[in-house]
Amino acid sequence: MTIRHIACCTDFSENAEVAVATAIDLADKYKARLFILHVMPPAVNPMLTDTEWVIAEEPRSSLVLKLKERMQNTYADRIPEKLEHELIVLDGHVSTEILGFLTEKSVDLAVMGSFGFTGMGLVVFGSVAKRVSHKAPCSVMIVRNPEADRKS
Repeated sequence: MTIRHIACCTDFSENAEVAVATAIDLADKYKARLFILHVMPPAVNPMLTDTEWVIAEEPRSSLVLKLKERMQNTYADRIPEKLEHELIVLDGHVSTEILGFLTEKSVDLAVMGSFGFTGMGLVVFGSVAKRVSHKAPCSVMIVRNPEADRKS
């Protein structure tokens, strides 16, 4: 298996942090281009009817810029300078955006935490890792967080 492009999906959770560290190590080992990807989900409360939807007070473009800044602040210093990489923020349905990105960039390996959302977020959004692993055009590595496993 040739690995030239690695995408790591993050939601800034503890599990995603372990996945990012793993993806950085793999990209360094394989001299692969690394994409660290965050998808901003739609701001929709599924419990509301379409006439009750509330538009966020802040424009989505402004939120995307803030997320790009957070990505830069959180991950840029952790990536070795010699490693070719991009920090990317997308806006839309999380698993759909990830799957489209994997195809568009011809990603060879996607790295994800075992889960991010908990509680109601998991019920509403489902398991992104599960959807991506079932439909991805590439291999998917699901990284477990040993610390989180000990807590449960």
